[in-house]
Amino acid sequence: MKNKPMLDSADVKLIAAAAEAEALKNNWAVTIAIVDDGGHLLGLQRLDGAAAISAHIAPAKAHTAAMGRRESKVYEDVINQGRTSFLSAPFLSGMLEGGVPIMKDGQCLGAVGVSGVKSTEDAQIARAGIAAIGL
Repeated sequence: MKNKPMLDSADVKLIAAAAEAEALKNNWAVTIAIVDDGGHLLGLQRLDGAAAISAHIAPAKAHTAAMGRRESKVYEDVINQGRTSFLSAPFLSGMLEGGVPIMKDGQCLGAVGVSGVKSTEDAQIARAGIAAIGL
């Protein structure tokens, strides 16, 4: 039997707090979603002023990053390079930059998805959250 690390509620709180701090430092109104390795929502925080749609986009980005074990930007790039048929990929709806997997020792523990500002800034917020748990 193999053992695998997993996110616990303390990790989710640390990630959320650090991601929120990064967003607030830059005056960015975003929604932050944290999911487990199966893409199931563990935490969602919509900051003041974030658009309502961001509460749907952030979890989708996180889900895509967790299920694919890679940043959601990879899928956006594939589509932008002309492979539009990839839009039919099952279970992946957040194929926009801003979803970042949480990886440890080659294992995916989950992902963080952010929506509300430029996609590069969304990813910046997600990475700041993940860094809070030392990854």
